Amino acid sequence: MDFTLSPEIDDYRRRIRAFVDANIIPLEADRANYDAHENIAHAPLQAMRAKAKAAGLWALQMPKARGGQGLSTVGMAATYEEMNRSIFGPVCFNSSAPDDGNMFLLNKVGTQAQKARWLQPIIDGDVRSSFVMTEPHPGSGSDPAGMMLTKATRQGGKWVIHGRKWFITGAEEASHFILLARTSDDERKGLTAFLYHKDQPGWRIERRIEIMGPEEHGGHCEIVYDGLEIEDENVLMGVGDGLKATQIRLGTARLTHCMRWLGLAKRAMEIAESYTSSRIAFGKRLRDRESIQTMLGEVALQIEIGRLLTMKAAWKLDQGDFARKEVSMAKIVVADVLHQAADTALQLNGARGYSKDTPLEWIYRYARQARLVDGASEVHKMVLSNHLSSEGTDFWSWGAGH
Repeated sequence: MDFTLSPEIDDYRRRIRAFVDANIIPLEADRANYDAHENIAHAPLQAMRAKAKAAGLWALQMPKARGGQGLSTVGMAATYEEMNRSIFGPVCFNSSAPDDGNMFLLNKVGTQAQKARWLQPIIDGDVRSSFVMTEPHPGSGSDPAGMMLTKATRQGGKWVIHGRKWFITGAEEASHFILLARTSDDERKGLTAFLYHKDQPGWRIERRIEIMGPEEHGGHCEIVYDGLEIEDENVLMGVGDGLKATQIRLGTARLTHCMRWLGLAKRAMEIAESYTSSRIAFGKRLRDRESIQTMLGEVALQIEIGRLLTMKAAWKLDQGDFARKEVSMAKIVVADVLHQAADTALQLNGARGYSKDTPLEWIYRYARQARLVDGASEVHKMVLSNHLSSEGTDFWSWGAGH
């Protein structure tokens, strides 16, 4: 692959970077711009979204015909990294989780009627959405096919849902939901994906689960289904295609996490570079000490490794490959480097880094979830082990088809 960005993609990248520097990063310094859960508050968010739309930087990942910018996965990698140099960045461009992954899935597999009803309002920024899969023990986590307990049964020509989910991102503010439920005991075709609106009866948010934070808009919620009814027209793909829908969504969604996390890691290093270049201790700049140079150099190296893995996975996805192996590699490495970058930058800033005078403590707390969300690092290492077992030395093939 050629790592040179096309003029179009690089133009978007530069414009995103300039927009973030001029409009979004300045918001971080004023606590009035934060909501109760330490994300960007509604009023400044709406103002930034309007500016992003006016600048032609809205929904970069969606087709131009639907109001997006039509960027490839490679284009997303380059621009998402830039937008998440701010802790508030991605949501201002309508490129944050879980909406990002939900839009991708609906655009790829939804019928035209489903796209008009369920997708377009998310693209337009009129509603938020949520993907409902994870369940409390002993229900589904990393193994939805084998462990999902929430059931959908046919009654009176409709699907009726009973069960419980938890850690459902964005649920408290979502209007459109993609729900995974069991429709049979078939090992591969036992799950089905359903679409429903928040105003439908038969479900409730039991609680918003408090986390170490900070949080995405809408939090992480526990949901109870006690008779939600869904029409056949709101089955996504086909009955029994729920696992396939999940795999389609999560491949790209996991990688977009990596794209955004790299931006946060780079921001942490920018803060560390700035402080160590100006701070004098014992007659010498911190930046001029070999021990400090080693710390900064190690993180810079790991960030670049993460970028290369992410870009390779993005390139393979653009070639039509599922890139399961490459996405898992990127997810493991970038999750680690985000935490490493935040920890190193915080250490180099001393008490200043531990305070709320910089966003480092925010990034540090946020970073810890990276090794858990969308598959724990240990699960992704199992995926790689399985690939190694089945592919042998072809595991390291240069070919685009492996």
